[in-house]
Amino acid sequence: MNAIRRKDRDLIVQALSAGVVPRVGLRHIQVGRSREVEALVRDIDRIADAGSAMRFVIGEYGAGKTFFLNLVRLIALERKLVTVHADLAPDRRIHATGGQARGLYAEAVRNMATRTRPEGGALPSVVERFVTDCVREAEDAGSPVERVIDRRLAPLLDMLGGHDFACVLKAYWRAHEDGDDALKAAALRWLRAEFPTKTEARQALPVRSIIDDVDVYDTFKLLSGFVRIAGYAGLLVVFDELVNLYKLQSAQARNQNYEQILRMLNDVLQGNVEGLGFVLGGTPDFLLDSRRGLYSYQALQSRLAENSFATEGRIDMTGPVLRLQSLSPEDLLVLLSNIRSVFAIGDPAAQLVPDEALTAFMEHCNRRIGEAYFRTPRNTIKAFVQLLAVLEQNPGTDWRGLIGGVTPEPEEAEEADADDELVDLRL
Repeated sequence: MNAIRRKDRDLIVQALSAGVVPRVGLRHIQVGRSREVEALVRDIDRIADAGSAMRFVIGEYGAGKTFFLNLVRLIALERKLVTVHADLAPDRRIHATGGQARGLYAEAVRNMATRTRPEGGALPSVVERFVTDCVREAEDAGSPVERVIDRRLAPLLDMLGGHDFACVLKAYWRAHEDGDDALKAAALRWLRAEFPTKTEARQALPVRSIIDDVDVYDTFKLLSGFVRIAGYAGLLVVFDELVNLYKLQSAQARNQNYEQILRMLNDVLQGNVEGLGFVLGGTPDFLLDSRRGLYSYQALQSRLAENSFATEGRIDMTGPVLRLQSLSPEDLLVLLSNIRSVFAIGDPAAQLVPDEALTAFMEHCNRRIGEAYFRTPRNTIKAFVQLLAVLEQNPGTDWRGLIGGVTPEPEEAEEADADDELVDLRL
């Protein structure tokens, strides 16, 4: 167990006790799934080498998708990529006409992270780094700063929306030179897609457009080009909770979102983008349902179908779809041991329960809810953290007496909302 700060310990415990993924300290509790991690590391390295990648991380509710996606983001940051991430929701989706796609982009960019700003909010520092490097290069070469900026941003001008994107960055440089904080803020607002109308943006900046619903994917391509110009290895976009697309009432809205996903996938498979990767998290229903899932869109089904030779326990980690393998009971035992160490802040003498308590807890869970306790371990982990919390706050309590009273609930998939098609018919 690596050294752990009390602040991180408290954040990890608080998150796990609520059944959510902690934002810090994942290395202290990560176990198993080494082959899946290796596959995503190869993707990240390909993105850093001016390539592209797209993965659909599929797993049941509570199987650890969000944890895995956060771990992938941290690995990408260590490889000097910039990451942006967001959860899809009813008001945030990949394609829309009422501002929902712009909302998804804005949320993702607000969560922009770099290795020095892993907690998010890194857009100002990325832009500032670009401007500072341009000023330094201009001073060394004895040439105007604007000429250096124009030369560096020239590759973006050939891309859709690239002219206004470059104009906004130049406006930020002028604000940097003049000490104009209002202009700086306006430039960052534009880059975060926070201007609701073109008129409002035109009043604040020398642009004639805004980042709107139809521009989201193209702007991610622009953003990936910009971060590489700014000195980073590439851009990784992580979207979770794609089951919200599966739950859309309108078949037309679902298909429009799936069509946008198909466009992204085609660009990646054909090598039409550089330094850009997508990792999308969803449930098996989101992928496999032939009425509402990705498989309902024929072009996606043909591209995402599993390798027919990967049967009888054989796996293929090269396709776009990565199914999270279940944690083994041995993995879960190590995980519980790690959580016990986090509680004790890495001090073996301060551990609240002995090794036999871990196996006794697992046997109890197995009797109560069967093998689901390690296939979808979220509630099992939540119950174990709550057990440790009671032992910590009630010194002298015997863990043997508590374990029998702990009953982790089996993870249940959220019910999909009824759509506009016939679901059930009784005569």
